[in-house]
Amino acid sequence: MADDKFIITINREAGSGGREIAIKLAELLGVKIYGKEILASIMDKYKLTPEQIEKIMAEKPNWWAEFCRFYKQFGSVADNTYETYEVNSLQLYHEERKILQGLAEQESCIIVGRTGFHIFKDNPNAIRIFLIASPEYRINRFMERLDIDENKARKIMEQSDKDRENYTKSFAGISRYDARNYDMVLNVSGYTTEQMAQFLAHNIRLRHPETK
Repeated sequence: MADDKFIITINREAGSGGREIAIKLAELLGVKIYGKEILASIMDKYKLTPEQIEKIMAEKPNWWAEFCRFYKQFGSVADNTYETYEVNSLQLYHEERKILQGLAEQESCIIVGRTGFHIFKDNPNAIRIFLIASPEYRINRFMERLDIDENKARKIMEQSDKDRENYTKSFAGISRYDARNYDMVLNVSGYTTEQMAQFLAHNIRLRHPETK
């Protein structure tokens, strides 16, 4: 293989424990993991708070309005009329996409969420993974982690599923539940974080034997 760097994208259902699995997998493979923390560089560039970032990223883009706003801002920046400008959801998505692509060019890494499976769909060194779990398993995890009752846990799960699907459809234009988007779709119910991370590490090493 000409390029021995690899990108692992992990999308997961809320409450499946996918982030914990990704963290353990990163330890096993000796690579870095990137997710929501990638927004820190965007926050610094645009001088936004985490709350503002999340609010903007949750907006469904209105493509014509976004284009007009960006065009106006570009002219203003080019004329040096002001130093900061309004940021919209589409701009943030493209900024984040550029950062993730830049990181992947420099090093092997794991990317959690952030429509990574779509951003790297044409990259031959990408391994795209979707982790799912039964509703019962996910609800129980929410109950344990947040010390809440079953009803609240179910509502959080359902809202998280809705928000993530809307985000994916808004920016990637496809459903995150379409198995054709991934190289592996795994049900983690009944497995420990260690077991799933070891399983994934083994299979990744088969494709990339140079990995530690």
